[in-house]
Amino acid sequence: LARTEVREAEEPFKKGNQGSSAMPHKRNPHESERLSGLARLLRGYAVTASENVALWHERDISHSSTERVIFPDACIVLDFMLGEISELIENLVIYPERMLANLNLTGGLVFSQRVLLALVDGGLDRQVAYKLVQKHALAAWDEGGPSFRDRLVADPDVASILDAAAVDALLDYEDQLV
Repeated sequence: LARTEVREAEEPFKKGNQGSSAMPHKRNPHESERLSGLARLLRGYAVTASENVALWHERDISHSSTERVIFPDACIVLDFMLGEISELIENLVIYPERMLANLNLTGGLVFSQRVLLALVDGGLDRQVAYKLVQKHALAAWDEGGPSFRDRLVADPDVASILDAAAVDALLDYEDQLV
């Protein structure tokens, strides 16, 4: 979400922060990257803990050497991560206008599955519906011109099952944001 071309959300860029060493315009998500790395460490501890399940001779002490390391360290790491992620979420910079622009970027193509399922629910064979929706989606994406919505509404096979209002409802992302 913080990539330059997406820019829907980003970590706060504080005075004195340095961005990418190669791309001066880029603000690296340092906190998120650190949390991602620490999450790998915690998942690794889970592997060690699962290896401790197998015991010899009515619970020997082969597991205790690892437990003495992973349990306290996991608690400390997790505590640190929770503090960091709380601060990150509290200060996250959100760009709702970019989110809206990105949602509108595909002209409704991201809802092609919803259209497909509505056509199938309306009685059209799934393979036929798939090819029909794919034809209009690819044409709208590759050729430009009429939008995905306009192509669907103009198609008699689609119109026999879905009127313009139904197509508009299927391409409306508002109910997906609940």
